[in-house]
Amino acid sequence: MTGSPQRIAAFFDMDRTVVLCNTGRVYFEDMRARGEIGLRQMLSLSTILLRYKLAMIDMDRVMVRAAHALEGQSENHLEDRCEQIFDEQVRHMVSNAAVEAIEGHRRLGHKVVLLSASTNYMVAPLSKLLEMDDYICTRLSTSAGKFTGEYVQPMCYGEGKIHWAREYASEHDINLEQSYFYTDSYSDLPMLMEVGNKRVVNPDPRLRLHATIKRWPVLHFER
Repeated sequence: MTGSPQRIAAFFDMDRTVVLCNTGRVYFEDMRARGEIGLRQMLSLSTILLRYKLAMIDMDRVMVRAAHALEGQSENHLEDRCEQIFDEQVRHMVSNAAVEAIEGHRRLGHKVVLLSASTNYMVAPLSKLLEMDDYICTRLSTSAGKFTGEYVQPMCYGEGKIHWAREYASEHDINLEQSYFYTDSYSDLPMLMEVGNKRVVNPDPRLRLHATIKRWPVLHFER
């Protein structure tokens, strides 16, 4: 007697793939509007976001600093704030084309999963809105409702996405070789190589060049 066949999953990156913006930039701009950071800090953060997108930065080092900055703060406060930002500034940026792709996979019986380097405080509201089966993301460590200043390693970025996707696939009996991954970023190249069905969406210049050379499908998701 043979066992039941493994499931197929469709993994979706969040920023500039399912939502047509960078949610990190949206959050930083909200901090700037509230007077919590100055112009110089905003410019520095913008540079980090650009280098992050092009996989030209040590994101673990950045994450260490970001987690440390939150040490002792309330998790509920960040959760509430991110939900407000999502409702006011991100919700309307969800791509209809991405929603159609998600629904298409759902009709095929595929498991639809968000796979993002962002934290759960921005990923969870999107997952709930789109009724995704699950989400995989970077997580900050907490204790008694407050941030400890650390994060769960590895960060869900670059090779880290492979780590968490493989763990998820093992737990849910998913065949990664038959699965899909949608992303816009060159930093996600390791994860693209992990799945059998690569879907390049609104790619950055480095990923567009790589996809052209490899003759991977390039999609354009719009609002």
